[in-house]
Amino acid sequence: MTAAEFDAIVGGYHGDPFRVLGPHPVDSADGGTSWIVRAFLPQAKSAELLANGVAVPMDKLHHNGFFTAPLPTEPDSYQIRYDNYHGGQAVVDDPYRFWTVISEFDLHLHSEGNLAEAWKSLGSHPMVLDGVAGVLFAVWAPNAEFVSVTGDFNDWDARRHPMRLRTAGIWEIFLPAAREGQSYKYLVRGKADGHQQLKCDPFGFQSEVPPKTATVITRLEGYQWGDADWMERRAEGNLLNEPMSVYEVHLESWMRSPGGRSLTYRELAERLVGYVKDRNYTHIELLPIQEYPFSGSWGYQVTGYFAPTSRFGTPHDFMYFIDACHQAGIGVILDWVPAHFPRDAHGLARFDGTAVYEHADPRQGEQTDWGTLVFNYGRNEVRQFLISSALYWLKEYHIDGLRVDAVTSMLYLDFSRKPGEWLPNRYGGRENLDAIAFLRRFNELVHEVPGAVTIAEESTSFPGATRPVWAGGLGFTMKWNMGWMHDMFDYFKCDPIHRKYYHQKITFSLMYAFTENFVLPVSHDEVVHLKRSLIGKMPGDDWQRFANVRAFLAYMFTHPGKKLLFMGSDMGDPNEWDENSSMPWHLLGNGLNAALADYVRALNEFYRTEPALHEVDFDQSGFQWIDCSDTEKSIISFLRRGKKPEDEVVVVCNFTPVVRYAYDVGVPLPGFYAELFNSDAVGFGGSNQGNLGGVETLPWARHGYDQCVSITVPPLGVVIFKRVPEVEDAPESDIISTCDIGSSTGS
Repeated sequence: MTAAEFDAIVGGYHGDPFRVLGPHPVDSADGGTSWIVRAFLPQAKSAELLANGVAVPMDKLHHNGFFTAPLPTEPDSYQIRYDNYHGGQAVVDDPYRFWTVISEFDLHLHSEGNLAEAWKSLGSHPMVLDGVAGVLFAVWAPNAEFVSVTGDFNDWDARRHPMRLRTAGIWEIFLPAAREGQSYKYLVRGKADGHQQLKCDPFGFQSEVPPKTATVITRLEGYQWGDADWMERRAEGNLLNEPMSVYEVHLESWMRSPGGRSLTYRELAERLVGYVKDRNYTHIELLPIQEYPFSGSWGYQVTGYFAPTSRFGTPHDFMYFIDACHQAGIGVILDWVPAHFPRDAHGLARFDGTAVYEHADPRQGEQTDWGTLVFNYGRNEVRQFLISSALYWLKEYHIDGLRVDAVTSMLYLDFSRKPGEWLPNRYGGRENLDAIAFLRRFNELVHEVPGAVTIAEESTSFPGATRPVWAGGLGFTMKWNMGWMHDMFDYFKCDPIHRKYYHQKITFSLMYAFTENFVLPVSHDEVVHLKRSLIGKMPGDDWQRFANVRAFLAYMFTHPGKKLLFMGSDMGDPNEWDENSSMPWHLLGNGLNAALADYVRALNEFYRTEPALHEVDFDQSGFQWIDCSDTEKSIISFLRRGKKPEDEVVVVCNFTPVVRYAYDVGVPLPGFYAELFNSDAVGFGGSNQGNLGGVETLPWARHGYDQCVSITVPPLGVVIFKRVPEVEDAPESDIISTCDIGSSTGS
């Protein structure tokens, strides 16, 4: 060893510590080979080597704690016993006597970007190696001069455990001193400028509770899942043909304890799951729960892509929550954020002193609107990191689907950039070809997980977002229909007297409804930042505002596409969402608010049980206009069809507060049409205008059909009818069927 190497070891910046520390052969004076064990123990006043049943005193060659001990032969195993400066004594296994753990094949796959389950190799993993319990640490830092792991197990002394550099830029060490539950970080020093920074583990499974930021050693194994029946049904099903009514929720602010504390995962497993089941939703969508330092980001600035936030509990607690959802028949969709990440010093930003995860060119690597950094999708290891994260949540936590945030920002190089602030692709276009390739590969691999779905938040007309990759599409299962959402809000904000001038707002979406597999969202983004809550967008007095919401939701649930409602929208919260406070649960004690909650419960039940409303959402055969041109009365009527001919329903929507009596609507077949659902029913807070359970057809030609029904259309109301094939077999008093509370008795 040279003096420089001494200095590097005791200074904590030697880039190849395994070449120096641990057991090494040396040439002996007689021409043979003996062995020497070197150890750096800055906490030790004196030390001795315990090998082959013999205690060998160790020489202290440097006052900062560099010890050596000679041995005549190679030791199979050994320990070091030392006295510390506080009068205590300890016996430790030397981490520098252990060989490598990660295989060369995995390192090769990592470099290729094909280590799809990289979390099983990288990160921290409690294990037993050569009969010794400890933790394997592995981190990717390709441009680092050295990396050490520091934490509770070494008194946060970053000098004591420098790591071994493997191929592919991965640093690795097995630490016998480390145990589950301890916190740690990596000290990473860059080659370029010597800058060093404590970083949390990009593959860490658990973090400290914010505002603390260290990673916590944890073991994913051991949770006993009880959702086998759900997982089997999910694998055999096809969500495109099934009802999907999603309750979007922000866990921090959904419900708080009287002291203002957010609920834990296990408390949410009882209260949130119970609420969602009672309201007849099919799915919960969670705003991002991957660890995030700043609550004001709502979770969209992620630092822990493999760690459920510790704000609400442990990884096993989160598994318990998902398990409870599945056992209650509720799917879970997780918001996932591969578009950007924050600049927090402990996170991914300039991880080894260089742009490792982000694109080096700020014209592609910075998202100035959000103050965040953009992933380098052209780098193998970065694509692998993100795909591994996606598969991790699906496989380890049984998540049913991923809603991918901000896809538009990924697709276009000029997203939110002025001329001169972006670089065209190699063909001179604005599309981000690397991001597109990443999204396609992501979708291919996710859809190999039985029953898993992906949903894109994408606001442009990028072609084929929900078409298979083999057909030239991006491969998403579904995408949010942002155009429908904005058109509907623009329309419903209008005073009903003016709606006839904006009639195209509620009909235009059917011009493109079947070009993609759409989800109709009323999301968190639309009830904040002065956009007003759902009911706050509606004009008129209280009665009219609630009637407008009921009509809005009824049209939404009968319109082709799956459904999503943000929390609070289903109870008539008059205020914008505030992430710092609980939902206004006291509103459920008010008459109109309680009635709206009952309405959403009934609407969800009707939607789930009526095949015409969900079986053929993404094909023109599932929808047909009856009349979309009655602009003067602001009335539309249409058919929804299921897979069976007898499942056809007739929907009539009146978007003015005027009751329309004897309103003729053409229908395909003669007979009796039962009124299955009426948004104006008294139980929902309506005026109870309706059709006494149903109507017979009249032989009058209307809307291209040979017969019609002459009905009462309630004010700001939606009525839904279904033909009863054999009316003579069913007494009129029994014809109100699917939702009795949703059928009116007045006329």
